[in-house]
Amino acid sequence: MTQPHPPNSILYVGTYSVRASKGIYVFAFDPQSGTVQLQQTVSHGKSPSFLAIHPAGQYLYAVNEEDDQGPDHSGSVDAYIIDPQTGQLTFLNQQLTHGQAPCHISVDRRGKLAFVSNYGSGSLTVLPILENGSLGEASQLIRHTGQGPNPERQDAPHVHSAVVSMDNRLLYVSDLGTDKVYIYQIDEQQGKISVCPTTPYLHVSAGSGPRMIAVHPEDEWVYSLKEISSTVATFRRDCQTDTVELVQDDIPFLSETYSGERSGGDIHLDARGQYLYVTNRGNNTLAIFSLSNEGKLTQCNLQYTGGDEPRNFLVDEASQYVLIGHQKSDTITVFRLDSSSSEMKATGDQLSVPSPVCLLMHRWP
Repeated sequence: MTQPHPPNSILYVGTYSVRASKGIYVFAFDPQSGTVQLQQTVSHGKSPSFLAIHPAGQYLYAVNEEDDQGPDHSGSVDAYIIDPQTGQLTFLNQQLTHGQAPCHISVDRRGKLAFVSNYGSGSLTVLPILENGSLGEASQLIRHTGQGPNPERQDAPHVHSAVVSMDNRLLYVSDLGTDKVYIYQIDEQQGKISVCPTTPYLHVSAGSGPRMIAVHPEDEWVYSLKEISSTVATFRRDCQTDTVELVQDDIPFLSETYSGERSGGDIHLDARGQYLYVTNRGNNTLAIFSLSNEGKLTQCNLQYTGGDEPRNFLVDEASQYVLIGHQKSDTITVFRLDSSSSEMKATGDQLSVPSPVCLLMHRWP
């Protein structure tokens, strides 16, 4: 029997389990037209929100954010096999995170370890990835301590994300509750992480709430999106010593006259390290910065995203499209990107997906 020709690109969408969401959505993406077609829904009622794809492209991992599982009432993370013909998902196994409200997952660039950020309990879970792509039991649980000046948002640590450096040596962990970005060294041989001795952490401005990280392709520059203040901080890394320093802080991506909600959502760099993109959920915008040779940021564009509460987005340079997920309006809007000028134009295409939280594009060679 002839196997069906695989789609060129697959869009995976993680969601919160609200408003009749079916869990994880799998779409075929046409890079020529920017249109999508639903291929599969993976039924799940525990808010499979944030996703990560194994570097080999054979497995997908999803955190389940509802923390009522196991004896310690924690969240969990699922592993799925990606069908090489269709991109559809088949459940492989599940492990507990031993932390509350896991909201982010990443995988090291060798595909040996998964890092889960537990927002509710302010902890980071390290899980080994086995040869068949399944997840082993947690090998480390690192708990942060401290708090910030905002009593409503920073009464305790809140680990929001963990992002791997391009050379796979460092892990940048954003803690919204303590205004710190912790830096860990990755030991591939031991399958563990340890505090970076040259720079254990960086402290950003009080009350700003670091949320997500974007790493420059050359590893020298690191950008921190700060949720509470809707600003960006710039770090510079010495790749010889792994010393990291704060070189710019509180770079705004809202106008000085803006008085509404400040709620930074997501941050990404283009593959060449020329532009930085950030979303603000308060006024439904995506700000675009150009980067100088010294890594400095200059805002060059501000784009209305076409929906309510733009949480996560992706920049697919291979097809020159930007897709933006809106948590409140239950939509994903599609934009055509002119990478040479940083201009974006809405195509008019819009997906209906309940509470989209994470968008990932997977492409076969």
